[in-house]
Amino acid sequence: MLFLLALLIGVVAGLRTMMAPAAVAWGAYLGWLPVTGTWASFTGHWITVAIFSVLAVVELIADQLPSTPSRKVPQQFGARLVGGAFAGAVIGTTGGALIGGLIAGFVGAVIGTYGGAELRARMANAFGRDLPAALVEDVIAIVGALLIVMAVA
Repeated sequence: MLFLLALLIGVVAGLRTMMAPAAVAWGAYLGWLPVTGTWASFTGHWITVAIFSVLAVVELIADQLPSTPSRKVPQQFGARLVGGAFAGAVIGTTGGALIGGLIAGFVGAVIGTYGGAELRARMANAFGRDLPAALVEDVIAIVGALLIVMAVA
């Protein structure tokens, strides 16, 4: 179950790079993710929560701009892989499976990046413009991240 949740948080990172780290930081801060005394204990500090939350909001805003680059360009893709692997590793750490969580988060980020790009293109085509598709993707990422972190708790 833990690996499935790590995979799913990776999918969220594939949709929105900073949403997954922000969600695990909030989960650690609120005590939902037991990371105290582990390498990931810094995620529960208020400054980490603030930084990841601001970055997630900036990303949500920037993604609505017409000049936003494709998620498949190397920089975007790499950031999504790192975000997914990090968030998956934090979730894996809660069950003593750091490496397994890291790998599951990484794989989830690949799935989320490519699957999300395809889904968004289809939604944008159906809506006739990209903004509604981006907003649907935002809601899926936000709600999904919160549900995954709460499921770990």
